[in-house]
Amino acid sequence: MTTVVDVVVIGGGQAGLAAGYHLRRLGLDFVVLDAQTRAGGAWQHAWDSLRLFSPAAYSSLPGRLMPPQAGQEYPDAGHVVDYLTDYEHRYDLPVHRPVRVNAVRRDGTRLRVETESGVWSARAVISATGTWWRPFLPAVPGMNVFTGMNVFTGRQLHTAGYRTPAEFAGQRVVVVGGGNSGAQIAADLASSTELTWVTSRPPRFLADDIDGRALFDAATARRRALDEGHTDTGGVASLGDIVAVPPVREARDAGLLKAQPMFDRLTSDSAWSDGTRARIDAVIWCTGFRPALSHLAPLALRGQRGHIPTNGTQAAGEPRLHLLGYGDWTGPASATLTGVGRPARDAARDVAALLR
Repeated sequence: MTTVVDVVVIGGGQAGLAAGYHLRRLGLDFVVLDAQTRAGGAWQHAWDSLRLFSPAAYSSLPGRLMPPQAGQEYPDAGHVVDYLTDYEHRYDLPVHRPVRVNAVRRDGTRLRVETESGVWSARAVISATGTWWRPFLPAVPGMNVFTGMNVFTGRQLHTAGYRTPAEFAGQRVVVVGGGNSGAQIAADLASSTELTWVTSRPPRFLADDIDGRALFDAATARRRALDEGHTDTGGVASLGDIVAVPPVREARDAGLLKAQPMFDRLTSDSAWSDGTRARIDAVIWCTGFRPALSHLAPLALRGQRGHIPTNGTQAAGEPRLHLLGYGDWTGPASATLTGVGRPARDAARDVAALLR
C-alpha cells in the first residue's frame, strides 16, 4: 500500500521538528517519519552528564522558547528530550514512529519513500536524519572493531555508546578526541578512573565566557562572508575546539585534563609514539560522526567527503530533496537547536514554492 502526501520529512529529531513547524505554518500536507520509539531524537541516547553549550533561552526551536531547567544554567539532555516532546505535541506535528526509512527513489514526478512498514509517495522530501546514527572510528592498528579481529582485548566504545562513569570506576581508561565530546567525557571520568586523554593536537579551549550563542554568531558570520565572496572568517574553528562548560572548566582548572599525544597502535596495551606503553582496560573513541545518508543512496547524489552537494538546503542534483541539520554545509550551525530554525524555514519555503 502506498500513502500519498505532498512532503515527507525523514527524521523526528530537532531538525525534523523545526521543518515540521514551518511546513505546518505554510499549510502543507506532510508527515514526519521517525525511526525512534519515542520523541527526543538523538538526545535520548546521550550520556548522563551531557550539557548544552548555551542557556535554555538560547537553545530553542522556532516558535517556542525552551524553559529553563531548575538549578542548571546549561540544561542536560533529559531536559532537551522533555522540551522536544512538548514541542511535538504543542504544534500537533504528524510524527509516525517507529518508522525506519530504507530508501528514497525517483518515481516519475514524485519521490518514493520506502520504509519497513510501507511506502510513501511525496512531491518533496526533507531529510533530517542527523549524524548520531553513524559514528566514525579512525583506522588505528589493533582496533578493528568491525571485523572482530582485534589485537586489543579490552573494551572499546564510541561516544554514542557511553552513558555514565560508574561503569568504568577504578579502571584504566583512554579517551580519544580533542573536541567537545572528548573533553566532556574525559572530565566525567577524571575523578573516578585512571584517565588518559589523548588528542591528535594540543586541545584548544575556548575562552570561558564563550558559549553556544557566540558559536552560532561565528558560524552565521562565516556563511555570510562566504556567500558574499569575502575572506573566510574561519567561523567556529577560529575560536577553538572545546567549549569550557562548567564540568570541563572545573576538571581543567583542577589539572585533571592534561592531554597526551595520540598513540600509534593498540596491542594488549596502548603503544605511544615515543615508545612508552600504558596498560589500559577500555578505550572510548570520541572521534565524531558522519551524515546518516544511506537511505538516499538510490538517488546517486553523493559528492566529496560523503556530502551531497547543496544550494542552501536543496540538493543540487535533485530539487525535490532538501537536507537539513547535518552541519554548516546545510545551513550555518544547522546541527544545533538554535541554528536549525532558519534553514528549516528556508527549506519549507522552497518546498512550498516548488509545490506551487
